[in-house]
Amino acid sequence: MARRMRNRMVSLRRLFLSNEDGLLPMSRLLFVLLTVLSFAAAPAVAQTAAAPATDTTTTQLEQASTDLDRAGGQLNTIRDQVERYKDDDAQLVDLKVAAEALNRSILSISIATRPRLEAIKARQAELGDPPGEGAPAEAAVVVEERKKLAAERNEINALTGEAENLSIEATKLSNRITEMRRQLFSEAILKRTDVNADLFMEASGAITKEAQTLNRTVTAWMQFVWKFKRMQLFGAVALSLLAALVLLSGSYRLFAPLITRAARHDKPHYITRLSVAFWSTVLPTMAAAAFAGASYFFLDAFKVLRTDIAPIISIGLAVAVAVYFMAQLANAVLSPSDGHWRLVRVSDRGAQLLWLLICSMALVNGADYFLGTISEVLGSPVVLTVVKSFFASLIIGGLLLVTAFIKPVLSKGEAPDSQGRPWPRSIFVLLILTGLVLIFAPLLGYVGMARFIATQIIVTGAVIVTMYIGFLSGRAVSAPSAFAETAVGKRLEERFGLGQVALDQVGLAAGLSIYLLIFILFIPLILLQWGFQVADIESWAYRFFTEIRIGSITISLVGILVGILLFVVGLVVTRWFQKWVDGNVLARSQVDVGVRNSVRTAVSYAGVALAGLIGLSAAGINLSSLAVVAGALSLGIGFGLQNIVSNFVSGLILLAERPFKVGDWVVAGTTEGFVRRISVRATEIETFQRQTVIVPNSVLINGQVGNWTHRNKLGRIEVALSVHAGNDPRRVQDILTEVVRAQQGLLRNPEPMVVFQAFSSTTLDFEIRAFLADILNGTGVKSELRAAILERFRAEEIPLGGPAAPEVPIKISPEGAELITALLDQATEKLRAPAAGRRRKTANEGPDAEPAA
Repeated sequence: MARRMRNRMVSLRRLFLSNEDGLLPMSRLLFVLLTVLSFAAAPAVAQTAAAPATDTTTTQLEQASTDLDRAGGQLNTIRDQVERYKDDDAQLVDLKVAAEALNRSILSISIATRPRLEAIKARQAELGDPPGEGAPAEAAVVVEERKKLAAERNEINALTGEAENLSIEATKLSNRITEMRRQLFSEAILKRTDVNADLFMEASGAITKEAQTLNRTVTAWMQFVWKFKRMQLFGAVALSLLAALVLLSGSYRLFAPLITRAARHDKPHYITRLSVAFWSTVLPTMAAAAFAGASYFFLDAFKVLRTDIAPIISIGLAVAVAVYFMAQLANAVLSPSDGHWRLVRVSDRGAQLLWLLICSMALVNGADYFLGTISEVLGSPVVLTVVKSFFASLIIGGLLLVTAFIKPVLSKGEAPDSQGRPWPRSIFVLLILTGLVLIFAPLLGYVGMARFIATQIIVTGAVIVTMYIGFLSGRAVSAPSAFAETAVGKRLEERFGLGQVALDQVGLAAGLSIYLLIFILFIPLILLQWGFQVADIESWAYRFFTEIRIGSITISLVGILVGILLFVVGLVVTRWFQKWVDGNVLARSQVDVGVRNSVRTAVSYAGVALAGLIGLSAAGINLSSLAVVAGALSLGIGFGLQNIVSNFVSGLILLAERPFKVGDWVVAGTTEGFVRRISVRATEIETFQRQTVIVPNSVLINGQVGNWTHRNKLGRIEVALSVHAGNDPRRVQDILTEVVRAQQGLLRNPEPMVVFQAFSSTTLDFEIRAFLADILNGTGVKSELRAAILERFRAEEIPLGGPAAPEVPIKISPEGAELITALLDQATEKLRAPAAGRRRKTANEGPDAEPAA
């Protein structure tokens, strides 16, 4: 350091001495300033360089230790709160969520120390083991570094152990909260109450006090609102009505074909009935729920509600929406006023009775919850709530028994106004047993269980029926050629000119969207009905989308979706960049077409590979697995598996480039047929004789492959024929042109043509060239064309082929003539022999029989 400073002083002195006029140029002045600043910064730089690299690490470890101490304190706080709120299910849910979040933060603290631990291990591996006895001693710097690394590693291990212990405690606490909630739920359902005269006497006195308290509370609230919140009340009501009007008109304007039933004389299509039933239930219910939420929001925002009235208003709006949902669902399924839209085979009278019974049960169950909330808000005795649920269960059980004895069932093909028959035996028994359970359970004191069963029958049953209708609707819409028959499909076809394939794809997307909507809307409703809280659903949704564990593998749906999105964006950017390079850089540079094609291909491959790597990384997939695959391939090549690896890589290229696909007509060497399967090792080609030929992928990559249906199925056929040389060639050509143009299956554009190819002393040779929309039909079309040509030639008396072959005289020697004469004499004598003898010798005398004949 001192030497460096002396050198800088010498340079500065020379600079001043070299200036004769005593004035420093601007460049030298800047040099002087930089030199002075370097002197001032030298001590700081030296101090920074001398500072050990472990200061930052020490700070990180101290911060991790502090975070773990804080997490331990938070865990103790949660444990104390669990003991305090052990009888409150809602509080236990929040505490469980807090314990799980704390567990994740503890694990993140432990994970944050892993990179430093790996670095320490790597450095210790570089240093190696300490020298043994008798070996030369290490340098003091190495010994000191070894001690520091060991101490830091021990500290990190201690922090990791502490984090694991805290994580285990947090997990145990979370499991304990789950067990406590399960026990609370069981106690609430199975709790028994003594049903006797004292219970009803106490409830009768309590209901009188509750009615008086409710009257005073509502009257005081109304007087308060009228005196001090009158304008706010009018504003809230006006905005709520406006919101209802907007929702109602908007729903009918946007979704009128989905929720309205037009008057029809014939029975509507099954898909139409399902679609109208599902959407006429979901959309109006969503509009009603939005109106109820907007009403409560405006009343609360304008300070119209009080703390004693707000819960009553909220539960009243919720019960109204639930009852409306049940009525809409029953109307959608049963359609009491129009049997053509009914989804079940019941009579008109049966549909009306069922709708009335279902709505009555929903109303009774909703009134039970509403009155129970009033008792809870007003602080009424628990006995009053028990008695209300007691009578509600009895009423719902009685309605189920009435439902079992009605006769609504119709056979297939019967008119809706026909007389119905009783339920099938299984449904009748189920209704009877359920009704008796709802009657006898409260009589035996299990009021909570009866209330729970009644709620599940009504609410959960309605949700499941709606889900089932939605699934049927989604399946029907996504069926092949089904979406095109719907009103929406016909409108899309008219508006955008979509074809059958596009409409099927839209129908599939619509079906999947319906499934997703059902999953998002109704699964949480069922979970809420079965005692789960909103925080439970949020926690499960978070785990489902971010932490799906399969063994030691963790899958994140959000990460996968982000990876797919980034891959698609990468593909779009690659295509844009490829077109830009080709159209702006290469085209203006007048680059050869082959070079431009090579550059486009290289850019495409590079962009796809880069987009794939980015997508895989964003999806959280460890790319080391690809390295393992590459290592395995290299090992295979080293052991002489070049052919297998070549076929494997060729298969990947075939699957990526798609020079041919399944169903294409290809010609590979002497093999010709249809591609039936493409795997990573070989491709299966089925010949026209139905023989399956397994062709290695490397043969298809390295050799020439003809594909008749690569871009499309358009192809040309050739039919060669010959006529007698004495015919007029132009007349024959005209006749062939007329026949070809009249042939079905041949395209008019490109126009077919007849070529006069060659002639000789005996024949005139022609060839017909025509195009087909589907080359796969070429054999049948050529057969029909040949038959039509032959019929026309016969009608026009045009001889085919060359002249008849001249007769060649046969020369026979005298000896041959004598031999033939002798054979003829023998044959004549044999013909005159008895018939029995002739039959015995027929097998051996066949050649001699022909001359006799």
